[in-house]
Amino acid sequence: MSDFAIQLPRVSASDVIQIAILYIVIYAILKGAKGSRFGQALMGFGILAAALTAFSYLFHFDVLTRIVQFLLVYIAVSTVVIFQPEIRRILSAVGAFGYLERPKYGPGNAATPELVVETLMALSERRMGALIAFERGISLRGYEETGIRLDAVFSKELVTCIFTPPMPLHDGGMVMRDGHVSSAHCIFPVSNNPNLISSGMRHRAAVGLSEDTDALVVVVSEETGDISVARNGRLFRYSGAQREESVMRWVSKALPTEVGGSKRVGRLRGLLRNTIGLFAKGGRS
Repeated sequence: MSDFAIQLPRVSASDVIQIAILYIVIYAILKGAKGSRFGQALMGFGILAAALTAFSYLFHFDVLTRIVQFLLVYIAVSTVVIFQPEIRRILSAVGAFGYLERPKYGPGNAATPELVVETLMALSERRMGALIAFERGISLRGYEETGIRLDAVFSKELVTCIFTPPMPLHDGGMVMRDGHVSSAHCIFPVSNNPNLISSGMRHRAAVGLSEDTDALVVVVSEETGDISVARNGRLFRYSGAQREESVMRWVSKALPTEVGGSKRVGRLRGLLRNTIGLFAKGGRS
């Protein structure tokens, strides 16, 4: 019986850790890419590569095997070029990992979700167009340079004044950082998503910013008074009685709940979650 004993390979703790890391990374990529343009291309590339490789090895087609291996390298490079925006956003998320400087604003006078939603509802009732971006893990300082720096305490009166035409700051977007009004009159990138052709410029700018960053962007329509939320390249529209409750859930997630060292830990904890979500933005151009 000993002659037929099966020698099982020894599994060390290092092997288990490596398998766990690979599992988490692969699962995160597949889950984040699901339903996006990148996900569809990744799935097609994986199926094509697996089918050609299996077919070549199964029938011992040595020449075809070499050709497949040669083409896979160029296809991988082409994928990097095609999905350059997604990769750029991944690098931005990684850069946010080192974004550990002391928060500019303290815990005092930070806007509460209730105050923000009350302000949005007031703008909605008056059908006053507004575009507000809530900074999260990825910095929005590059977009703030296109606008006017305010560094002001959030208030309903201030926001109403900013978005009241023909005031000088009513065009463009407002950036919120740590519950404070950081800048206004900012220019956001416009999305090329064909599903937004009939949407206004504010909505397209909101989706465009959410495609390039992990920011939460809220839009108030000046035509209908409806409130929309852009997140991960998707636009969620709310009207009627559901507006206040739905927007409250979004705003509560966007506003900071920690300040100082605990906030830094929160940003580190949210890095992986933000990175996973970046693949789901799906250029949609």
